[in-house]
Amino acid sequence: MRWEGNRESDNVDDVRDQGGGPGNGLRLGGGRLGIGSVVIAVVASYFLGVNPLTVLQMLAGGPAPTGQPAHEQQSAAPKNDEQTRFVRTVLADTEDVWRTLFKEGGGQYQDPRLVLFRGSVPTACGTGQSAMGPFYCPADQKVYIDLGFYDVLRQQLGAPGDFAQAYVIAHEVGHHVQNLLGTTDKVEAMRGRVSETQYNALSVRLELQADCYAGVWAHHADRARQVLETGDIEEGLNAAARIGDDAMQRQAGGEVRPDSFTHGTSVQRQTWFRRGLDTGDLRQCDTFARGAV
Repeated sequence: MRWEGNRESDNVDDVRDQGGGPGNGLRLGGGRLGIGSVVIAVVASYFLGVNPLTVLQMLAGGPAPTGQPAHEQQSAAPKNDEQTRFVRTVLADTEDVWRTLFKEGGGQYQDPRLVLFRGSVPTACGTGQSAMGPFYCPADQKVYIDLGFYDVLRQQLGAPGDFAQAYVIAHEVGHHVQNLLGTTDKVEAMRGRVSETQYNALSVRLELQADCYAGVWAHHADRARQVLETGDIEEGLNAAARIGDDAMQRQAGGEVRPDSFTHGTSVQRQTWFRRGLDTGDLRQCDTFARGAV
């Protein structure tokens, strides 16, 4: 991926020196979740549309978390290592693309902030933990990333490459776009009003749309700045395939249960990312249309 030398975003808060330490679990429901539960939470929450705290709470046998105010923190300037510059550059690229697309649609894009943390971090959605992987909190409109997750992405999830890493950020920003457009609120409003299976199906549509939005970003970023290199698209498609619900259930050694899917199959995730990439058209990302999924 060609990214060096491009604009870097100022919407990054680096609180890595203020975090709660590395930590290897989250204490919930009276017990500490072990690494097995953490891996499940990372898998289930990866490219998430719902708060990963919910996954960890369910694993611990406790209730889903409720929103709580984020603590104000002093933000230091992000470090200038290559990985941090990469994150700032990809975030800037999403800003450029979505500002243009919102303007063309008669609206105004509100940039999200991206928080780099280590160990744990207070958010408006509860206390985030590095073991959860990257996530977006709609209550404070921030994307949270512990850069150590990229090691998990490469070594444990089998999705190496800088474009796979960019895809992570673009997908979470896709959830921010859904939040701005009101899609997130509409789906959340259905919680408790439909069956669990029906709500899971809505969650799948939310996730696939964020995949499509990630593809839309890549389409326009490449047209404007020629960021894609040979193999980049394959990296993104591989990442999408690795975290499909069916692939993860098979990897866990269990049976594939479509009624429990919350993120979509490997094929669905690849299909919707590819649709956004090929068309660059938000209208092609209507996963909620009848018969779309």
